[in-house]
Amino acid sequence: MTQQHPDLADEQAFIDHAYDCLEASRDAAWRLRDLNEADLGGTFQARFERNAFDEALLKRLADLDLGDAALVFGRIDRYAESPDALESFHIGRLAVADAESEPVVVDWRAPVAEPFYRATGREPMGLARRRHFAVEGRTLLGIEDELFGEGHLGLGHDEGLAGDAPVLRGYSTLIASLERGRTGTLGDIVATIQAEQDEIIRSPQAGVLVVQGGPGTGKTVVALHRAAYLLYTHRFPLEDQGVLVIGPNRVFLRYIERVLPSLGEAGVDQVVLTDLVPDVRFGGVDTPLAARVKGDTRMSAVIDRAVTDRERPLRDDLVVPFRSGYVRLRAGESARIVQAARRRFRRHNAARKWVEGEVWAAMAATWREGDATAGEVKAAVRSVVEVREALERMWPVLTPAELLHDLFGSPALLRLAGRSVLDEHEIEALHRPRSAHVDEVRWTTADAALLDDAREVLGPRPRRDGKIDEADEIRTYGHIVIDEVQDLTPMQLRMATRRSLNGSMTVVGDIAQATGPLAPSSWDDVVAHLPDRKPARVIGLSVGYRIPAQIMELANRVMEAATPGLRAPTSVRVGVTGPEVRAVDDVLAGAVAAVRELTGHLPAGSVAVVCPDRMADAVSGALASAGIEHGRAAVAGLDADVTVVPVSVVKGLELDGVVVVEPGDIADDETLGLRALYVALTRSTQRLTVVHARPLPTPLRPA
Repeated sequence: MTQQHPDLADEQAFIDHAYDCLEASRDAAWRLRDLNEADLGGTFQARFERNAFDEALLKRLADLDLGDAALVFGRIDRYAESPDALESFHIGRLAVADAESEPVVVDWRAPVAEPFYRATGREPMGLARRRHFAVEGRTLLGIEDELFGEGHLGLGHDEGLAGDAPVLRGYSTLIASLERGRTGTLGDIVATIQAEQDEIIRSPQAGVLVVQGGPGTGKTVVALHRAAYLLYTHRFPLEDQGVLVIGPNRVFLRYIERVLPSLGEAGVDQVVLTDLVPDVRFGGVDTPLAARVKGDTRMSAVIDRAVTDRERPLRDDLVVPFRSGYVRLRAGESARIVQAARRRFRRHNAARKWVEGEVWAAMAATWREGDATAGEVKAAVRSVVEVREALERMWPVLTPAELLHDLFGSPALLRLAGRSVLDEHEIEALHRPRSAHVDEVRWTTADAALLDDAREVLGPRPRRDGKIDEADEIRTYGHIVIDEVQDLTPMQLRMATRRSLNGSMTVVGDIAQATGPLAPSSWDDVVAHLPDRKPARVIGLSVGYRIPAQIMELANRVMEAATPGLRAPTSVRVGVTGPEVRAVDDVLAGAVAAVRELTGHLPAGSVAVVCPDRMADAVSGALASAGIEHGRAAVAGLDADVTVVPVSVVKGLELDGVVVVEPGDIADDETLGLRALYVALTRSTQRLTVVHARPLPTPLRPA
């Protein structure tokens, strides 16, 4: 790449013109909004239409606000009607037109932009030239051209490479982007999307798309760009149906939070699974056995039985005063009502009003004079304590939290619901001391899927008028993205599936990095619990862009021991130095020294200290004692230059420099510890230092 390209001045002038057109569009949108706000009267319909128009304008203004992101990052020249006639399109972050509505910049998601990402020397897709811009804000720093057609292979760093070397486009621009220092949030790759990534981004919406990608392949950012592409391509109805992004933890969500807004899509819900469960508080911790049991699909049968066990006929007849005598609900009649309600209603809470009506009718039928109606009996006896207790025994209205609070707090109820489904050890693992009130419970992460399953079985609580509040129903989405999907349990996968409106999902992960309580051995284990309206498609990302080859070589030794037979991605970068494995007497002092060295080598970069969860406080204390300012990932994400990151939340993050502390403890402490160590070793984009006082795990020992 050179700054002396002969077209540099002309392209800079074009970029300046594009920004002028963008600013004019913003000014026009503001003027329209001002006109809309000036008229506040009119009918309800008129006000509704004004509000809808105003919302659309606000979205348009948000789309036009790029911040520091580059508007234009490339250009394609393609053959028009004859080989001698060329037409040019500048490719950018969003579409921009001039005052005559003529296109100035083409949105990267538009069909005409596809050759910018997909064309190769062998399949030029009608291109004569592809041009990549190195841009800093509005300033064009350099130009890289790839030529196609006779006499040109369109190489750059493309298929002219020998053997199994990856096919890359815009090599210099790509490498410059990869070697740029990391910030506390993930950036988009809209200017440097590679062909195998673009194939995923533009693949059809329908069905489940599984993306297998090793560390550094860009699977997360590809999934987010796919969400942006689908919203552009299927704006109606997908914008109304909604798009949901599910991440593994809040550190990760904070890390990716700017990607979609930078692509002009700010209305996407980004959550962790616990966010989807209302009206409860989380913070509890499960034993490893309890977490495995709660993730197993057998728990769905346990919950069904727990609900059925709460639908109970009376043991004895209920006799209550009425007028000058008594009315009666016979035990046998209560059994008939319960059985009939089970047959008639799919969800438990929806049957309560019907059960009450049948009780009033059955009691009225026992009035000796035969002239009492069900309504009269209801008015007379519904406030009687014994009647309320009988209804609560026969058919209580339950929230998911109430159901599971009662279940987990009672060994007897657990044995009743778990009989012939769970063994005795598994039932004992689910039991926990009962809190004085359900609101005091701190639920665990694994409980979220169980609460959600119970919510589906129970249904919303009916209002006083007997109707169901639609706001209490589980919301569905037109497309769902799940990151680090390999760590979700079958029950959690079912929880995500429950929110799919049409079976459209993009799920991304890496089997080699699976560290959850029920880690899958293949993608079949995952797909089995996802929507099956169409056969799932599995696409692999084979190129590692982020991690230098020397670091990947070390990490691959761990991967081969943890998951034999899986293929590692091919790295396209060679780092300035290889990873350093350092034996020390004091691991905390060694970590401090390693941090000082990395911050010296990477003065503008980000550094993480990845350690076993139980060591995070000690590592933070050592850094503080040494006068090193730092952050804690669980508190502030990656906002600080140096961050202490427990290994349990490091997945999906990327830093310029990484210090991995005591790999032996990571391998021993974590579930599937070698896989967790593999994750820790593959977070760095430039430098890696491993510090240990105890013996190294076997894969890291010198040959």
